[in-house]
Amino acid sequence: MAGDGEFGKTVKAALRSQKLSVRAAARSTNYDHAFLSRVLSGRQRPSEKLAESLDNLLGLEGLLMELFRSINDEDHERLTAVSAHEVRLDARAVQAFGAVLTAQRRLDDVTGPAPMIHPAQAQSDTVRRILRDASGKHRDDLAVIFAEHIQFDGWLAASTRNDAGAVKLLIEAAKLAEIVESGPLIAQARNFRGYVARQQGRPDEMTRWFLAAYETPGAHPAQRMGDAAQAAHGYAQLGQRDSARRLLDDALGLSDAATDTPPDTAYWLTPMFQRLNIGLACLGLGQPGDAAEHLGAGLRGLPLDQQGAEWTQEYRHALRLALASA
Repeated sequence: MAGDGEFGKTVKAALRSQKLSVRAAARSTNYDHAFLSRVLSGRQRPSEKLAESLDNLLGLEGLLMELFRSINDEDHERLTAVSAHEVRLDARAVQAFGAVLTAQRRLDDVTGPAPMIHPAQAQSDTVRRILRDASGKHRDDLAVIFAEHIQFDGWLAASTRNDAGAVKLLIEAAKLAEIVESGPLIAQARNFRGYVARQQGRPDEMTRWFLAAYETPGAHPAQRMGDAAQAAHGYAQLGQRDSARRLLDDALGLSDAATDTPPDTAYWLTPMFQRLNIGLACLGLGQPGDAAEHLGAGLRGLPLDQQGAEWTQEYRHALRLALASA
């Protein structure tokens, strides 16, 4: 029961993040505890009303409703049959697997990475198993989704400071991205390697990976803008100010092209988000006033479901430093 099981895993992850029991959730939403337990274990199909009640209880900004609606009854039956190898993979099943991944990635912004590790890995394991046995014209489309799944697993590991696990997953994600010939996926895997290095305080490795992402053929302009800004930040930390200014100018020069809708693998790269990494670069270059302006505007401009995301803490800390130095 792939579709319903994923709904249950998602809800349980959100409950854990808020330290709520299934019994407490049932009581708060006026549902029978046994019924809710069956739904969350994937043994019973959730209703739209239940999805809405849980979404409101957990403050998930419509994410559970999005997941529920992304997989209708027909899609649910198709995913179940495909997972059991009862029918061949088709376009609707691929689309439904993609919808589950999208919902998981958005939920990470709300619950934080730790509660999402188990459900995300379980889903990527399911897709891996199906892909291994799949054939036909839709296998390549599922391979793209699988590459992004592994990349997301790598991001979750990096976000929880499982650095070794993150690097291992991101190496696999990059190889898979090369197999499916996706420039955006290759660039994003390299970008996340830069993120790991930044968390480790290794500006040389950080610069290396953000530059590699920036120079990836086929990367989206929004990705290249963010990568250039983060490479500039790395150069600034290394004391190579001329290179830092050059990369920051490159990033700003991509502003117009980067306003196009970013790829799904980097959905967060809005113009307002870009200001966060520009702010980091300005701070590294000793321009606290400019840094504070960019960081403050970027944080205020984030969508509501990203306002409390754990990854924003790095930028909030940088804003405090900038304001203290301005």
